[in-house]
This record gives sequence, structure tokens and C-alpha cells, in this order.
Amino acid sequence: MRALVTNDDGIRSPGLSVLARVALDAGYEVTVAAPATEYSGASAALFGVEEDGRLVVERTAPPGLPDGVESFAVGAAPGLIAFLAAHEGFGGRPDVVLSGVNRGPNTGHAVIHSGTVGAAMSAMTHGIHGMAVSINAADPVHWESAGLVAAHGLRWFLEQPAADGVLNLNVPDLPPHEVRGVRRAPLARFGAVQARVELLEAEGLDLQVSYEEIDPSADAESDAGLLAAGWATMSLLQAPCWAPEADLPELDRLPRP
Repeated sequence: MRALVTNDDGIRSPGLSVLARVALDAGYEVTVAAPATEYSGASAALFGVEEDGRLVVERTAPPGLPDGVESFAVGAAPGLIAFLAAHEGFGGRPDVVLSGVNRGPNTGHAVIHSGTVGAAMSAMTHGIHGMAVSINAADPVHWESAGLVAAHGLRWFLEQPAADGVLNLNVPDLPPHEVRGVRRAPLARFGAVQARVELLEAEGLDLQVSYEEIDPSADAESDAGLLAAGWATMSLLQAPCWAPEADLPELDRLPRP
């Protein structure tokens, strides 16, 4: 069995090594392939940096990576890295793509913008299990807690069909004995922050975007609210989606102009 570990924080993040150890402990042959630079907010984009028509790939390891694990820095977004892995770009096709551990939460409907979640989504659309893991701190201290929750989620997840969806885990940056447990959680209405867009010129050519944190207690039973209260959360994300019950207006032929 093979596992690919990636992220959107870039190859220098120690969160990669946390997930590599989780996969090794689960008996997987592990390869790390992560962006050479940060790709936060890239969703499942297929961006890549080319030189003479080739993607830039270098052998580079994140801090703390166990010996013997192949590791690559790739000039590409995490969604493209997962896509390439599905087509055996980094060795054999993986059975699971583990994305993270992301520095900062990926909660609420804002997960649609996350490069961490985007890599797992890209894997899922190719029939590969995709799991995203995030820790609720910009500069985490308690990586061990993220590893324990990731291992718990992985054991359950691999017994489910890959097509069921992406498993999204969020973990408090607390020592293991202070994490209250793991809860299944619905998505918050947006995420950890809310954007505000202001028009600075009447012609609409100058926009200013600012961000402010959202009080998670206002949505206490959501993934954001439970995470803020000290719970690790797990949510199964399904995309792309089709609504077969929608009564859409079909046409037998186009009307003449």
C-alpha cells in the first residue's frame, strides 16, 4: 500500500513529517511531494511552474522526516500534485493522499478555497482516498495531537469507499490530554475569517479586501465552534456534486433567433 503526503504550506512545513509518520505506522510505503512554495487558498487548482515545458521538481525533505522516505519539492499547487500522483508521477499510484498537517484551521464552507482540502478532493475524484488534516494555530506547538487524531481518522476512513468523500479533520493546538475528544461536525457557515470588500473608486477599478476573525461561539455546534471549544472535529466532504432531483428547464432544440 502506498501513501502520498502533500500540503499547501510548502515543503518546509513540519506537518508533512507528522502525516508521513502516521502513514508509516499504518504500514504504508510513503512518498512526500509538496509545493516548493506556499499555495494556501489554491483550492484544487492545477497550477504548475514549468521550465522548458517540464514541471520543476527537486529532492527536498521537510524537517523531521523519517529516514528512507522519498521527498520532493514540486513547483505546483497541491491539487496538481495529487493529480500527478494519481497518474503515477511520483512512483506507483497511491492508495491514499494525506494532506497537511495545515497550520491553521480549515473549517466551514471556506474549505472550498483550501489548498489542503483541494489536494484531497483531487485525489478523491481519481478514486483515491483523500484526507485533510489541520491544526488550529498559525505556529503550532502540539503536533503530536494532530498525529493522534489523524491516525484515528485514517483507521476509520480506509474502511469506507474512496468515492464517499474527503475526510476533513481539524485539531486544537493542545496537548493530547487536553483535547476533549473527536466529534463529528457540520460545516460552519463560512470559516475562521470573513472577508470584507470595499470599493475605493466609483469606477470600480480599485478594490480593498480585508479579513476579520469570526466568533466561533456563534455557531457552537459547527466544526469551527467545536474546535474552539477544545474538540477535534471530523467532517466528510462530498464534491463535485450533482443534484438529480433538480427540475431543470430542458429543451429539445434551441429557439430560432
